[in-house]
Amino acid sequence: MKRIRFTLKGDTAMSFLIEQARYTCALGAQQTVLAIPMAHPIVHAGPGCSSKVSGFTAGSAGHQGEEYAGGGHVSSTNTYEQEVVFGGEKKLRATIEGALKVMRGDLFVVLTGCTADIVGDDTVSVAKEFALRGQPVVGVETAGFKGNNYYGHEVVVNAIIDQFVGEAEPKVRKGLVNVFSVVPFQDPYWRADLETLKRLLESIGLEAHVLFGYSSAGISEWKDIPNAQFNILVSPWVGLSTVKLLEEKYGTPFLHYPVLPAGAQETSAFLRAAASFAGIPGTVVEPVIKKEEDRFYKYLVSLIDFIAEFRNNLPSELYTVADSAYGLGVSNFLINEIGYILKGVYITDDPNESQKKLVRDAALSRDERFGELLFFESDGGIVQKEIRKRLGKSKKALFLGSSWEKLLAQETNNLYTFVSLPLPETVIVNNTYLGYDGGLKLIEEIYSNVFKTKTTTSRTQFILDETG
Repeated sequence: MKRIRFTLKGDTAMSFLIEQARYTCALGAQQTVLAIPMAHPIVHAGPGCSSKVSGFTAGSAGHQGEEYAGGGHVSSTNTYEQEVVFGGEKKLRATIEGALKVMRGDLFVVLTGCTADIVGDDTVSVAKEFALRGQPVVGVETAGFKGNNYYGHEVVVNAIIDQFVGEAEPKVRKGLVNVFSVVPFQDPYWRADLETLKRLLESIGLEAHVLFGYSSAGISEWKDIPNAQFNILVSPWVGLSTVKLLEEKYGTPFLHYPVLPAGAQETSAFLRAAASFAGIPGTVVEPVIKKEEDRFYKYLVSLIDFIAEFRNNLPSELYTVADSAYGLGVSNFLINEIGYILKGVYITDDPNESQKKLVRDAALSRDERFGELLFFESDGGIVQKEIRKRLGKSKKALFLGSSWEKLLAQETNNLYTFVSLPLPETVIVNNTYLGYDGGLKLIEEIYSNVFKTKTTTSRTQFILDETG
């Protein structure tokens, strides 16, 4: 799989091919819209753009389904040569009118592909015409050449806030928090990840709106955004522009927690940080943490017999290939709580230089070992070449990544566990590696793969074989 990446060098735009692409273009934000209950995208682009995005971010994200009005049902102008030559605004108006008549929904977000933005169709103004008539329509420019779907996610969320939530006099409700975190579908575990963050925050007495997925109330939550006591961003950089926008627009303060909480240490730190920011006393949060940690470590200790018996087969070296959020979150857990030796974390979401600094700072705040072992590279071919150099002949490695890393693991007789796209060969219904239970689930998945991918013997059998 190859994809064109656009990079700015000074004032010159340069493009080149990358192998083993891990993201799609900004139009991938149609999945952000679909992740909002009863919200629908309307795509102003050429034939095939929407379906290709859907194939990558839904099918290759563990076959999570189309959602209502997703997949082949996304409303699209399917622009051809006529619209390129004469403009496509007339066809866009007709498509929006048709979608409003046929589709039952609470919000419609018009997104653009490359051709619409190149020829200069004023999509945002067309969408505004409908909004001025009282229709719940938002317009956003998401041409693929403007960025990847991490960028698209942010601009779509910000546009919904500006154009749909709009001007409002905040009626602050103590304890209400809006959660901004992983990118729907681009994070293959996004539904359960958001549900986990919601449950964690509610366990210490907060009312948490996650805005996306099955645990969201949909548009009513979005309309309630201005009334939050504070917003929380659980991500190194994606969503930072959103919480800053909300601070400027509604005066809502925000807590930036840059590491996804996986395992006991980070999850407990996350709860303490949220409680402190919310003004919740330690007498409330500490009993919750103690109960969860006691349970977590009892389960972890139960693995000691297994580890002792099969230690010759278990991986100890860690290579992670994922985006900033998941790459940092799961790696932090495995090296600081489980004892893996970090060999390399390869960040694939293509952050800019200021965003890279945020990721580095977050990583170093957790462990100085990240310093020389954190790499930013969205070209999977280059990533695999670098891993091969570091790996040598080792058979003790664990690759956290995508289906590309599975192939590398099989070739080198090492282990793998899926944490990032593309994942066309697994099915994800409700799974997460976040929180206390998520950390245990990750360990369970890793160690179960020992039996699925290797010819395995226990320590006892190994001794008998060696001694005759």
